[in-house]
Amino acid sequence: MEVSAPMPGSVIEVLVKVGDEVKENDELMVLEAMKMENPIFAPAAGTIKEIKVNEKDTVEAEQVLVVME
Repeated sequence: MEVSAPMPGSVIEVLVKVGDEVKENDELMVLEAMKMENPIFAPAAGTIKEIKVNEKDTVEAEQVLVVME
């Protein structure tokens, strides 16, 4: 399962690492867009398989941020 950016912005903080177990609605990272901080939540429970962005990266809308399984 892929978690994508809902809008373009900058990654402020990554709160998980590869191998972490997360529950549905756990906060994965914080994205700054339009001068607002937007938390990115896990859509379902799972394990973080891959993190495709780093803090301070600029991302586009629909860009994959995290891969979960």
